[in-house]
Amino acid sequence: MPETATASNPSSASPIGFNVLAWSAVMSEKLNPITERLKQIGYDGIECFIDNQDVAAYRQFGDHLTQLGLQRTCVMVVGPDQNPVSESAKVREQAVSFLKEAIDRAQAMGATVICGPMHSAFATFSRREPQPDEYAYSAEVLHAAGDYAKQANIILAPEALNRFECYLCNTMSQLLDLVNRADHPNVRAMFDTHHANMEEKRFPEAIRTIAPVLAHVHISENDRGTPGDGHIPWDDTFRTLAELNYNGWMTIEAFTRNDIDFANSINVWREYNDPWAIAENGLTFIKMMQAKYAR
Repeated sequence: MPETATASNPSSASPIGFNVLAWSAVMSEKLNPITERLKQIGYDGIECFIDNQDVAAYRQFGDHLTQLGLQRTCVMVVGPDQNPVSESAKVREQAVSFLKEAIDRAQAMGATVICGPMHSAFATFSRREPQPDEYAYSAEVLHAAGDYAKQANIILAPEALNRFECYLCNTMSQLLDLVNRADHPNVRAMFDTHHANMEEKRFPEAIRTIAPVLAHVHISENDRGTPGDGHIPWDDTFRTLAELNYNGWMTIEAFTRNDIDFANSINVWREYNDPWAIAENGLTFIKMMQAKYAR
């Protein structure tokens, strides 16, 4: 497993990635020129959404990225029919199968990390606070998926979301508890600055809470536009990550209305910034902050 999934080498700067959801949630050759330009700009890798396309499409896309010299990570969500916290054992079995299929696609693409709210169904609410059984169900599903991810040399990095998109894991303390319950070396965690901006009291404490299992970071502005243009506490973020010697991915996740179906599904109703302005200015910003807090 490359060190991009750990925080063990303080001398190595975090690789920087860009999530191509800013253009499309659909895997296709239309992403090829986008990835080529991202490579030219200076990115180390890209992140893409895992949909239900054939594994061969991911293998082909991975071959293209290999030729470019770009590394890759993936992001995913689960829906109500694959909800890991469902009371139905059949639905939870479908959740395990769904995660295994995502792992197959990520492996075919050559990805090392799958992140996202895979712990529970996206924007699906029970109208009550999370229950002990739900954490137990989710942990069981994640542990089973972790076993499958291990043979694929992939780290699963569940993500805490804000209260309007999820009720099971909103904070780093909740996410840490869930990951500890899953109890698998291939099940770790992600920190997303956008969601933390709504749910955490202070970034340094939140990052330190999740640090023992932190495998992936999404650099995302409060409005999902260009990192550095809003009010995310970036100095706290980069300083704390540097103090912890974190050297996993720092991947920009920004949204637009380029893919109308995807934008509608996550309630993105306006443009924040041009995606290429986000990519170019965001990379400059991250490199500046990394240099500022280099140890």
